[in-house]
Amino acid sequence: MTNKELAAVRGRLDEFLGDLLAPMGRSERQHWATVYIQGLLMDGDRKSIEPMANRMEGADIQSLRQFVGQSPWAVEEVQHLLAEKMVDLLTEPEVWMIDETSFPKAGTASVGVARQYCGALGKVANCQVAVSLHWSTAQMSCPLLWRLYLPAVWLADPQRRAAGKIPENLQYQSKNELALGLIDQALDWDLPRLPVVADSAYGNDFDFRQALRQRGLPYAVAVEPTTKVWTADPNQIPVPVGKPGGRPRKFVPLAALPEPQTLAELARSLPSSAWQAVTWRTGTKGPQRSRFAKVKVWAAHGWKAQRHPERVAEWLLIEWAAGAEAPSDYWLADLGPQPVGLRRLVRIARSRWRVELDYRELKEELGLDHYEGRHWLGWHHHVTLVSLAFAFLRQEQVRIKKNFWCDTAANPPSVAGGVD
Repeated sequence: MTNKELAAVRGRLDEFLGDLLAPMGRSERQHWATVYIQGLLMDGDRKSIEPMANRMEGADIQSLRQFVGQSPWAVEEVQHLLAEKMVDLLTEPEVWMIDETSFPKAGTASVGVARQYCGALGKVANCQVAVSLHWSTAQMSCPLLWRLYLPAVWLADPQRRAAGKIPENLQYQSKNELALGLIDQALDWDLPRLPVVADSAYGNDFDFRQALRQRGLPYAVAVEPTTKVWTADPNQIPVPVGKPGGRPRKFVPLAALPEPQTLAELARSLPSSAWQAVTWRTGTKGPQRSRFAKVKVWAAHGWKAQRHPERVAEWLLIEWAAGAEAPSDYWLADLGPQPVGLRRLVRIARSRWRVELDYRELKEELGLDHYEGRHWLGWHHHVTLVSLAFAFLRQEQVRIKKNFWCDTAANPPSVAGGVD
């Protein structure tokens, strides 16, 4: 935004932030939060503290650094209020999106930095990685929760822990465990339950899908074509009677189980009648349309090692565009006990594209990856403030929609002909 554009929305911004900043306590904290968010919203190539302060009249670099990096305001309380506001604003929700994004770094001092896969660069590089949960409708989405991934080397080194000001009780968690922690936080806040969508880094994990089922959450998650499944229920294979006097068998022996197929093998074995053309949305390039098939399957995770996790039916969704040499995408889904139509399944599975738009806007417009502080608390403060700025932009988008019926003001005018 230009200075003029920011001035035009300043009243709405102050109103939007009013209750969200209340958990910060002291008025000076709320003041600097507002200044920081204004800096994020303003035009400028760099959204770190010093260049933002230099663009804003009355901004103080040292005060902003202290507020973001050291001030003891609670991130989760602000995120909780933001979640409630976005649930109310972005009605007709569709999914919860789980994903991760990376922050390339030149140095090694920023908390969590390590040589690891960096999605922003498409290769292993020096970076931070964060996991986020987004609330999403069919038209727009917004991040609600963030957690920075800490490689084990950071938590095993007392000097690194101290330098990054990492909380003493923090233990190592994988990205999938962080994602489940975000989901549990959303459940604790009683956010409306929605299907969870995620890429194959999460979907490939049998335990992650099982954890979603244990929480009663529907899901449609991407998986790799090498995943192995059965197309008949392995639980129906009778357990043979053991030897007289021996311990009774609990499980079917390995030799009695049929050989599972990879998803790629299963896709090629399907008859032509299994495939249907589905249009799942209309984008800037016109209708998004492809061929899909769905098959009920049972995941064979750990079958050769004779592990015995609970084997449950899931829907396998396969996309194989007409004329393509091979399928392009696979998902495993459990959308609950009701019948699952192909179009609904495709729409949910294909809804994850919006998270990439979120990350792009968060980084290119709001400086999500520009924070130069080195500490755990400061990083989480920064991404929370960026989320507030992003949520305000979402409110502005909703406000100008011609067909939007709800007034976003705190005290909307009465509607002519309405009921008091």
